[in-house]
Amino acid sequence: MDKYECPCGYIYDPEEGDIENNIYPVVEFKDLPEDWVCPLCDAEKEYFDLVD
Repeated sequence: MDKYECPCGYIYDPEEGDIENNIYPVVEFKDLPEDWVCPLCDAEKEYFDLVD
């Protein structure tokens, strides 16, 4: 599963999810709700880049 990085440095890892925002492990980045934002800086999904 691919990881995505926010400009602030937060990395969304689908193996960990975002439990504080009710995103459970194994939810891939593309399957996150459209209104999901970075838990650190509130950046929208469009600003995240795929981690190589």
